[in-house]
Amino acid sequence: MSVLKKLASDTAYYGLSSIVGRVLNFLLFPFYTGIFFAEDYGIMSDFYAKAAIFNVIYIFGMETAYFRFSSKQENKPEEVYRTAVSAVMLCSLFFSSLLILFSQPLADLMQYPDRQIDVILFALLFAVDAIVAIPFARLRQENKAKKFAFVKVGNILINIGLNIFFLYVCQNILDNKSNSYFFDLLFPLIPLVEEIYYPEYALRYVFAINLIANLLQVLFIRETFKNFRFQIQYAQFKEMFVYSYPLLFMGLAGAVNEVLDRDLLKYWLPENFYEGKTNLEAVGIYSACYKLSIFISLAVQAFRYAGEPFFFSKAANKNSPPLFAKVMRYFVIALTFMYLAVSVNLDILQSFLRKDEYREGIGIVPFLLLANLFLGIYYNLTIWFKVTDKTYFSVIFSGIGASITVLGNLLLIPILGYMGSAVVTLLCYFTMSALCYVYGQKYYPIPYPLKAIFAYIGFASGLIFTAAHFDFGGILNFFFHNGLVLVFLGVVYGVERGKFIEKKEL
Repeated sequence: MSVLKKLASDTAYYGLSSIVGRVLNFLLFPFYTGIFFAEDYGIMSDFYAKAAIFNVIYIFGMETAYFRFSSKQENKPEEVYRTAVSAVMLCSLFFSSLLILFSQPLADLMQYPDRQIDVILFALLFAVDAIVAIPFARLRQENKAKKFAFVKVGNILINIGLNIFFLYVCQNILDNKSNSYFFDLLFPLIPLVEEIYYPEYALRYVFAINLIANLLQVLFIRETFKNFRFQIQYAQFKEMFVYSYPLLFMGLAGAVNEVLDRDLLKYWLPENFYEGKTNLEAVGIYSACYKLSIFISLAVQAFRYAGEPFFFSKAANKNSPPLFAKVMRYFVIALTFMYLAVSVNLDILQSFLRKDEYREGIGIVPFLLLANLFLGIYYNLTIWFKVTDKTYFSVIFSGIGASITVLGNLLLIPILGYMGSAVVTLLCYFTMSALCYVYGQKYYPIPYPLKAIFAYIGFASGLIFTAAHFDFGGILNFFFHNGLVLVFLGVVYGVERGKFIEKKEL
């Protein structure tokens, strides 16, 4: 169990950066939904949806390739690091230059002709994010989880602080809201605020702050560049690229699965499908409600940070398959608990959606939570083709998922609106998980406890269905809903405790 404890410990540290960091960032979500109307939030979501795709292109699988090749005994880790970082730098320079050069045509293509500067800001943001990706991977490779967590959380705190300063403090000073002693003290700063803050560009400040906060990460991880020099060893890069380019297509398909629904809602939703609302407002509502599935996304991301180096380090051990199966079991239990706990408490959590117009889409959240649960299972399953160097399977699985995303959304959006997008997301990730499992058992058999996995997910889904069909009102609802969560935990404790007792007796 010491190996599992080490994985849990690393996951906790990465969870600090991912879960705590993104929870802090999550606080910006009610902040934004209180400041921006659904249409502006839709524009923000549209830009960040594009960012998810471009981030994959800029890194093109080099992060995982770095893990794989730096762990091989015949390679020198420092040379692998230099090659990976140099290649990503070169790629970033090329693509960002193109985006800046064609920023106005791209803004026109996105139907935001007055947002050329925003396109340029994102071109710079893509480059910065890509260049620091491999240094962060190196921190993970060297088990510097604390350093990793410190920098990531620091980045989030800077981002939050600047957002609050510009969008709240500066805005309130300009609005002459003297309803507190704090703002009375700040009124002499009005001339300065008028020079640095322009309310009509509030959304642009969000993008610029993101860029500034990410740039500051370079200062915090500067030691990773201490002995760095630009160097691409062609033979090594060729070998790494052959390994990584299928991951590029996997990442692209994954990004399509994750964010294309926003674009399809924007362009494919019938006019006035939601009475009195534009398509961008529908995108804003969908994106805001999607945020409530963040709890599972956070856990999956934290696990991936810790799990990828862990799986690679243990893959050669003949006892690894049972260990990997055990990891999956507890991973699914944790995600299923989150799926249940969030779904039965949506009447409370919807308070994060500050404006009433956002709350219209709250019904999609359980579907998105379950979808992200299966996405987490898929990421756990993908270890088999990474350690067997059969990464081309990632293209197949992700390509099928992307096809489901595109065709499913085209079919269901005109019928169900953003609920159709949520259902398609679930179908996509479930299908990818099923395919990855079937082929994984052929090439790298792992005795995953399928019966237990589906039993826990099915049981939790039944409890969610029960909660949705009984309304006692007020505080009674809270106790009833969370009583169901306790029932789930009690069953898990009874089943899992019994397994530990059986092993001790043996």
